[in-house]
Amino acid sequence: MLATAGALVVLLAVVIGWSALKTRAERAAEVQAEAGAIARTAVVLLNEYFTNLDATASTLGRDPVIRSLDAAGSTRALQAIVAEQPLLGNITLRRVDGVLVAGAGPILRRRTVQLSYPIRSEKGTLVAALDFSVEVPKLETLFSKLQLPEGSVVALTDAASFRTDADDVPRFHGSAAIERGPWTVSVAIPRTEVLRRLAPLWRRNIVVLAIAVAAVLGLALWVSWQTAFALRHLQRVAQRIAAGDFSPPVQHAVHSREMAQLQASFVTMAEKLRSARETLEQQFAQERKMLEAVRALQRQVVRQERLAAVGLLVSGVAHELNNPLQAILGGVELIERMPGVPESIVESIAFVKAQGDRAKGIIRSLARFSRHRTAAPAAVDLLDVIGEVLQLRKAEFDNLGIAVDVESSASRPVFAAFAELEQVVLNFVVNAQQAIESTGRNRGRIRIRLLDTLRMIRLEVSDDGPGVPREDEQKLFQPFFTTKPVGYGTGLGLSVSYGIIEAHGGTTGYTPNEWGGATFFFELPPEAETNDGTPLLHGRVSSRV
Repeated sequence: MLATAGALVVLLAVVIGWSALKTRAERAAEVQAEAGAIARTAVVLLNEYFTNLDATASTLGRDPVIRSLDAAGSTRALQAIVAEQPLLGNITLRRVDGVLVAGAGPILRRRTVQLSYPIRSEKGTLVAALDFSVEVPKLETLFSKLQLPEGSVVALTDAASFRTDADDVPRFHGSAAIERGPWTVSVAIPRTEVLRRLAPLWRRNIVVLAIAVAAVLGLALWVSWQTAFALRHLQRVAQRIAAGDFSPPVQHAVHSREMAQLQASFVTMAEKLRSARETLEQQFAQERKMLEAVRALQRQVVRQERLAAVGLLVSGVAHELNNPLQAILGGVELIERMPGVPESIVESIAFVKAQGDRAKGIIRSLARFSRHRTAAPAAVDLLDVIGEVLQLRKAEFDNLGIAVDVESSASRPVFAAFAELEQVVLNFVVNAQQAIESTGRNRGRIRIRLLDTLRMIRLEVSDDGPGVPREDEQKLFQPFFTTKPVGYGTGLGLSVSYGIIEAHGGTTGYTPNEWGGATFFFELPPEAETNDGTPLLHGRVSSRV
C-alpha cells in the first residue's frame, strides 16, 4: 500500500511539473501576443492623432483668413492651434514661392515630423502650403495611455522593426507599421513578466502537491490499518467456524465495499451451515404437505367421477321417466277427446297436461345436461340456453323467493356446444343462488343480461349477494378454490367454466356490480352470418321469472 502511495505521489509530481512547463509556454506565447497587441494599439493612437491633425489642417484650409494670406489674422489662428495641440512644435504658412506668411511656435531644427497641407483659393488655385512640425519626444505622451508591464520599452523607428535591447534585458518584441509614413512602432516586454505571472500559479501548485502528498500518505496509512483490522477479524471468524461454531459473526464497519462483501460472505456461509439441518427439516415438512395435497386431489377426482356417474344415472332416469310420462299425456288427451266429458274433468285434464308438459321440459333439460360434453358445436341462441337453465332451477327459485330478470339486446347466435354452454350458465346461476342464500335473507335478486358488443356476445349473471373479497378475486378461476363451506362446492365449477369458454375462443371474468354483489360473465364470438347478410337468429327478450 505504501509503495502504491509513493508511486501515486511521483506520478502526481510529474503531472504537476508537466503542467507547469506547459503553462509557462502558454504564458510566454500570451506575453508575445500581448506585445504585438500593444504595438497595434500604439499605431492606432498615432493614426488617430495624425487624423486629428488632418482635420485641423482641413479646417484651417477653409478659413478665409488663411486663404487670403492675411499675415496678422493667420498668425493669430495658428497660435490658437499651437496652444490647443501641445504635441505640435510650430505651424508655418508659406506662399508657393517659399515666402513665410505667418507662423506660430519656435523654429525646430531636428527630431520633428513634418506634415504639409496645400492651401487653395476659392477658385481652387494653389496659393500656399501649411506646415505642421510635430516634436518626436512629445509623441511619448501618447503612449502613456498604454497598459505596459514594468520594464517595457516602446520605440518609434523608421526601420522594419526594433530588436536592440540597449540594457541587455531579454524581451518579447511586437511591431506594427504606421500607415502615414515609413515608421514602425516596436513594443518590448521583459521576459521576466512570464515568471511574474507564473509565480502565483507555481506557489498554488506547490501547496496542492504538498497537500496531495500528505493526503495520499495519510489515506494509505489509514487504509492499511483498516485492512489489517478487517483481516484479523475475518481470521478469528474463520477459526471459530473451523471449530464448529456456526453462529452468525458480528459485522464491523469496514472501509471498502470489497471488504464488506467478503465479511458478508463469511456471515452468509455461517448462516447456511447453521441452517442446513433446519432446511432439511423444512424439506421433509414440505414433502408431507405435498403428499397431503396429492391425497386431497385424489379425493376431488373421486368426487368428480361420482358426479359423472350421477350424470349418467340422471340420463338413464330421465329416459325411463319420459316413456311413462308420454303414455300418461297420451291417455289424458284421449280422455279429453271423449264426448260428454264434464267441464270439471276438462279443467282437471288441462291442469294435468300443463304439469305433464312441465315435467317433460324438466326431463328434457336433465337429459341434455347429462349428455356427453364433446358434442359437435353448432349455432346456439344463448336465450335458449338461459331458458333451459331457468327451467331446471325454477322450483328452487320459487321456494327461496329469488326473482330472476332476463334482459337481452343480442340478436346473433354463437357457435358452440349447447350442453357445455348450459353447464357454464348453470354454474354461474348456482353460484349466484348460493351467494344470496349465504346472506340469510328470505328473498333475493338475480339478473341475466345478454349483450351484443359488435365484436363479441356477452352474457352476465349478477346477484345481490355479499360479493367477493378483493383478496380472493385473483383466485376465483383456480381449480379447487372455493369460499363456500365444506359440502357446498368442490371449487371446480368456475375453473371448468373458464376452460369451456376458452376452448370456444372466448373470455371469462368477474366484476363487482352496483348492488354490492358479484357479476360473472363470459364473451364469445358471434356465429358467422348467412350469405345474404341476414343473421341466423333474431329477437329481443326482457322477461322475469
